[in-house]
Amino acid sequence: MTRITALQGDITTLDVDAIVNAANTNLQHGGGVALAISRAGGPIIQDASDDWTREHGPLTSGTAAVTPAGAMPARIIIHVAGPMFRDGQDNEAMLRTTVTAALDAASERSCRSLALPAISAGIYGYPLDQATKVIVSATQAWCEHHPDTLDQVLLVGFDARVTEAFRAALG
Repeated sequence: MTRITALQGDITTLDVDAIVNAANTNLQHGGGVALAISRAGGPIIQDASDDWTREHGPLTSGTAAVTPAGAMPARIIIHVAGPMFRDGQDNEAMLRTTVTAALDAASERSCRSLALPAISAGIYGYPLDQATKVIVSATQAWCEHHPDTLDQVLLVGFDARVTEAFRAALG
């Protein structure tokens, strides 16, 4: 059974198999979680991301790009592009697809532990409480359908507000 836990901290310092990066579609790590990951991991992160986009094109919804984690404790980074929150689109389904892509990528690479940030809840404008509920729900559903795949999923808030939103979503 997978332990799903919310914690406050710096995702770049966690000793897990994989961390998830809330990326943009071009894998240019210029702000937010992506910039922190790129800085902590070193130039290999942007270089590997550039190589990925040259080979595959822009990151699309439901797709995960995987790169080495560079100087971070994690083994790999799973880059996913969450939805920009907009009225008139199925934001929830899009975010669920993004979370599922990250979890699938971790499973395909035999990861046992994963750290997830609040995808789309930053500059992409997804309301924090709604985003964390979707992320938690999608993670729980995936883990129920894939028992004994992941030992641990950490829902990581950089600050208390995000961490508390994850805790509230976990119930």
